[in-house]
Amino acid sequence: MTTSLDRANYKVTFGVLVLGVSAYALLQSLVIPALTTIQSSMHTTQNTVTWVVTAYLLSASIFTPVMGRIGDILGKEHVMVATLLALSVGSVIAACAHTVTVLIIGRAVQGIGGGVMPLAFGIIRDEFPREKLASAIGTIAAMTAVGGGAGLIVAGPILEHLGLHWLFWIPFFMTTIAAVLTYFLVPESPERSPGRISVSAALLLSAWLVALLVAVSEAPTWGWFATKTLALGGLGLVLLVVWVAVELQVNDPVVDMKMMRIPAVWTNNLVAFLFGIGMYSVMAFLPEFVQTPRSAGYGFSASTVASGLFLIPLTVGMFFVGLYSGKIADRFGSKAAVVVGSAVSGAGYVVLALAHAKAWEIYVASALLGVGLGLAFSAMSNLIVRAVPANQTGVASGMNANIRTIGGAVGAGVMSSIITSKMLTSGAPSESGYTHGFMFLAGCTVFAVIAALFIPSTTPDHEQHLNHAELAMVPGGTLTEG
Repeated sequence: MTTSLDRANYKVTFGVLVLGVSAYALLQSLVIPALTTIQSSMHTTQNTVTWVVTAYLLSASIFTPVMGRIGDILGKEHVMVATLLALSVGSVIAACAHTVTVLIIGRAVQGIGGGVMPLAFGIIRDEFPREKLASAIGTIAAMTAVGGGAGLIVAGPILEHLGLHWLFWIPFFMTTIAAVLTYFLVPESPERSPGRISVSAALLLSAWLVALLVAVSEAPTWGWFATKTLALGGLGLVLLVVWVAVELQVNDPVVDMKMMRIPAVWTNNLVAFLFGIGMYSVMAFLPEFVQTPRSAGYGFSASTVASGLFLIPLTVGMFFVGLYSGKIADRFGSKAAVVVGSAVSGAGYVVLALAHAKAWEIYVASALLGVGLGLAFSAMSNLIVRAVPANQTGVASGMNANIRTIGGAVGAGVMSSIITSKMLTSGAPSESGYTHGFMFLAGCTVFAVIAALFIPSTTPDHEQHLNHAELAMVPGGTLTEG
């Protein structure tokens, strides 16, 4: 474990964080192309196998803000080690699973790793020179999206040459190494937020997230207006209201509602929700589109491996834009980057909707999405980190990631319903379903552009951001300051 004397070596810290974040990001999507294989090899139903994804999603939604808050209290380095070890344990359970029940349990344990992202942002905020913050945060933010795309690309070759269980052994080695390196190389947190976790608030957070996300995830199967869907969704909304009321009353909230009211926070959270709808949906349904047999009148009859190649421009675009996001933000401002990124990604969805007959058209759309999503995600992360005091970086970043995940769940559910609304006699969705689905995603980005315009303009002076945030958090402070 390092001491404060070693803080100058922030590049080592960054390398360790990249390894841990990359492993977590891979696990978000690595199993999606393998669901059919899992269903067959573990002799289960399609409805049951979807819980391999849903269990991870639910667990990550709960633990992302909670682990971020615990890191703010106990120290981000300590909690980062624990989070990475939880990812490792979950990966071992999943890798050794021979029944779908055990695999789902392993995936739920892996979901604790959702805390990696807010903890990484907090460590960067604590350790990096001010002039390096934007670039480092942008790169880490881009890595989450890059990892999601990379998971879809490499899943096919891993399945084909190594087998199903290596989808979990490879991340296990990465997270275990990252945990050891974090313990020995990452400095202890200099910023702490004294307090404790409110158990009642944490339980209510878990309850409304589970109710709402299960309702949205199962709605395409149950029906959006089915009694179960409406009842569970209604329960989730009621519990959400109760949770907010409790958070406003307790002395040690999991999520400070005053912080959530800061203009730079709530506007970025709204954009994150809309972006989550698009990013998760395109990563889930674009491979299905290109895998559709040409006999359906569209699609490319692509194999699992080949379908991943269509996502390479998206992944590469996100990575390189993330690398230069700090310079872009310094030159044009993070708000402008979010607006432009939203518009560019919207163009990508429009291309997918209207021009998808040739492979090169898919590659162009994928590249536009890579540039747009990478630019906006990196800039949003910078804006969130800069908008709040250092001792609330973890929970603020965690809620932003959480809201993006909720958007992804909503988007996937709505997209599934749109795409499957009209089926061909062959059993494949009609082409119009995909066209309408991609146009729905384009419409979401239009609202994202509008929401991004309300993000408070920022200045290059980092301390001014902190002063504004702290003013908004103290009694008598005005929340109109951005």
